[in-house]
Amino acid sequence: MEISIPPEPERYALESQVRECFGRCAYTHKTHEKMAERGARRQRIMKWCQIVLSALTAGGAIGVVFDRNSVVFPYATAVLSISLLIINSYVKDLDPGKDAQLHREAASDIWNIREAYLSLLTDIRDPGCPTVQLRQRRDDLQALLHKIYRSAPHTDGKAYGQAQDALQHREDLTFSDAEIDAFLPGPLKRKAAGTC
Repeated sequence: MEISIPPEPERYALESQVRECFGRCAYTHKTHEKMAERGARRQRIMKWCQIVLSALTAGGAIGVVFDRNSVVFPYATAVLSISLLIINSYVKDLDPGKDAQLHREAASDIWNIREAYLSLLTDIRDPGCPTVQLRQRRDDLQALLHKIYRSAPHTDGKAYGQAQDALQHREDLTFSDAEIDAFLPGPLKRKAAGTC
């Protein structure tokens, strides 16, 4: 029978706080990923709309040149040109591609902090790591995270909801031992080592 030694109250409190920080980082990272996906999708749609409207406008202009008696080509070309102008004016002030890139960069930076919090949680369980050192690492991570948050673009509730669904229901952040074993060479697999 395995005897469980209760953690020191000081370490337990530190671990609890770091767990909270890790959870917040996981959600923020995933939310920025969802914002990046939406920005990239919005950019693709806008670019395709511009291409299609440009092609139709050019086709209408060619139709006007070759069929001067048609009433449809001039009006259709005018409507298409105005539609293209509206989309181009809208896209001029918005840059969904740039926004997506900023969210990708923020997610990447936050991912690194999230992984550092995970390593810190592992080290907290090691009785050989001094609590003072663990607290210093926590404080350093908090300072780094603050710098990232200050320059990161804002997210919205929709992206947070998508992140929540991905983390809670689709388990985007977790792997089973079998999934991890599939990536590792034989000697590093848990099933091969018999510890699973």
